[in-house]
Amino acid sequence: MSVNNDGSYNWFNVPRWYLWEGGYLLIGRAQGAVPLHSHHAIQIVIALDGTHAICGENGEWRQGAGIIVGADTLHSFDAQGALGAMLFVDPESGEGAWLNASVADKIAIIPAQRLESCVAALRTFVERPLEGMDVRELIRHCVHSLSSGAPRSRGMDPRVTKVLNEIRGADELRITLETAAAMACLSPSRFAHLFKHQTGLPFRKYMLWRKLTRAMVLIGGNRTIADAAYAADFADAAHLTRTFHQMVGLAPSALMRGEFTEIESPFNLTNS
Repeated sequence: MSVNNDGSYNWFNVPRWYLWEGGYLLIGRAQGAVPLHSHHAIQIVIALDGTHAICGENGEWRQGAGIIVGADTLHSFDAQGALGAMLFVDPESGEGAWLNASVADKIAIIPAQRLESCVAALRTFVERPLEGMDVRELIRHCVHSLSSGAPRSRGMDPRVTKVLNEIRGADELRITLETAAAMACLSPSRFAHLFKHQTGLPFRKYMLWRKLTRAMVLIGGNRTIADAAYAADFADAAHLTRTFHQMVGLAPSALMRGEFTEIESPFNLTNS
């Protein structure tokens, strides 16, 4: 199992990307294993025919029609030629907290009965789009149908939520730890500790993730990799490419293949 020399999948049809800053829904049929990588999004992968394969850092491959990978979990993935949907969910969102609380393992195979509602909605969206849900409604439906129990809250500290909202709305992502700490009315050391405790990532690495998700939207919007790197505050195109490989397992040129639609984020941060 391998990817192409440029780090891309072998696509069997035209992939469809629905992008927002922080995640995406990807629908397509592909072949090839993506090398070990980790990203801050919770990842849902659902095969609409056949199965996908997933591997953690222990090297053991497992197969299933539905897979959930927790945020910041090292993994490799192989679509195995199946038509599938891949969804990135913001772990700081209410939906992300609910989904995370529903999964016991960092890499989980979803039971068949829990997939039925999501698969039916995705099939309608793909095969009979005029009868299907709006894409943002579809994304929320899939996350809700795969979550169990009552909706959960992450219990995010409001000072961290304030900073996260500032980052999301910023025109430039050159926000330093000191600036973020001042927003939260904390010392830099206290804020750094609180931020990592709340999000699971050091502040600098979280900012790198946010820059990457902004660059993904820009590349999908027909920007060159160099232009996207500049606009998303990377040092240069090489820095963006290295980060893309580390966090997504592919070259950023993978985003230049397919049909792209930019949408508003389907998810909201939670304060409660």
